[in-house]
Amino acid sequence: MVTSGAVRVSAAVVAFCMLSAAPALAADGSAAGGTSQTQADDQQPINAQQAEAAIKAADERKDLSTLPEAPLEAPPPPPHRNGFVLEQSLGAQGFVGKFGGLIGHPIPWIQTIFGYELFRCHDENGNLRGCPVELMIFGEGDLGFGDTGSSVGPSQNRPFPILAFGGGLRLGFQFTHRFGMYLEGLAGGDVAYVQSGVLVNFGYAKAEALGFQVGGRLGVEWFQIDRHLGLGVSGGARYMANVAYEVGGDLPLAWDATADLRYTF
Repeated sequence: MVTSGAVRVSAAVVAFCMLSAAPALAADGSAAGGTSQTQADDQQPINAQQAEAAIKAADERKDLSTLPEAPLEAPPPPPHRNGFVLEQSLGAQGFVGKFGGLIGHPIPWIQTIFGYELFRCHDENGNLRGCPVELMIFGEGDLGFGDTGSSVGPSQNRPFPILAFGGGLRLGFQFTHRFGMYLEGLAGGDVAYVQSGVLVNFGYAKAEALGFQVGGRLGVEWFQIDRHLGLGVSGGARYMANVAYEVGGDLPLAWDATADLRYTF
């Protein structure tokens, strides 16, 4: 049987436990109340001033791209400067007069020019000057592959190379950055390199010895994106004194037409 003393002890223990738990329960209630208040503040509608500020900030960011920026464009290549020029030409050469009748057809012809540009028509920034004129001094050598095929039978045909060399001046006119033309004059000598006496029998003994020649050329140039390279076509005529026929009057002229490849150092 439970005594009154035991009941009093049990009541005292329960009261002590309730008093100890009271501060913790109060703290939990305060925290819950604060969280509820914060959530209520977050759910409040924004006013007109806040909406206008948000719209203005969005307008300021609308032109911004999230893509990476494109790299800067490469600078234009530096302009051509005064320098050395190597030009190789390949084409055909023909003869007017009786020497042309001896050969009877145009012959393969190659020419090499090496020169130096005294001045060019570009300024330091690569722009064309007011007077787009260029001047080049050069030396040249050429080789033609002739024969006597039209004057004798196939069994008696005698091939012979015609060697020439000389020098001159080239005056160029550049109309744009990519296109131009030029006029040139040259003088030098030439000789038909054959076994002695082959051309004597046809009346061209002087062709076997070194003779004088003078002439000129007209050409068109197409400059490439690579500032060192240029392509062109050209044609010219020259007077070759040693291919004149020895008997009677003659007009010892030669013409040539070529495709050209040019390299500027």
